[in-house]
Amino acid sequence: MQLLIDTSVLVRLRDKGSPHLVECERAIDLLIVRDEKLYLCTQVLIEFWSVATRPLEANGLGRNAEQAFLDCQLFLGVMSLLDEPPDIARYWLELVRRYEVKGKEVHDARLVAFALAHGIPHILTLNPADFSRYQEVAAITPANLVEQLS
Repeated sequence: MQLLIDTSVLVRLRDKGSPHLVECERAIDLLIVRDEKLYLCTQVLIEFWSVATRPLEANGLGRNAEQAFLDCQLFLGVMSLLDEPPDIARYWLELVRRYEVKGKEVHDARLVAFALAHGIPHILTLNPADFSRYQEVAAITPANLVEQLS
């Protein structure tokens, strides 16, 4: 199984107060034990950094730059960072046109475009509704993944 990891999962892995922490840890641990392919893209690291370094009162994690850097290094130690495909704009434009994507939803469309360009069929996310319109990839939650693989 090949999975593109969404920002929502990374954030919960570092948020010790999150009710989703345990399910995200269990999913990632299970995938690693099974030697599944876990992928990251630059966009997800950037989004993680944004949330990680935002103050707690602004719905962030309140981490400093060094902590966020170490978090990213930890993720890169267990997940592969894939290069930006040269044809991602073509994939993205096709998706946003086909699905009439508007506003901030364009960022999710870009993740789908990235997955398509790399032939990755699954996105691991806590927000499957954000990807439900796209028939080209399957969004799966950590809890559902653990249930399917156990």
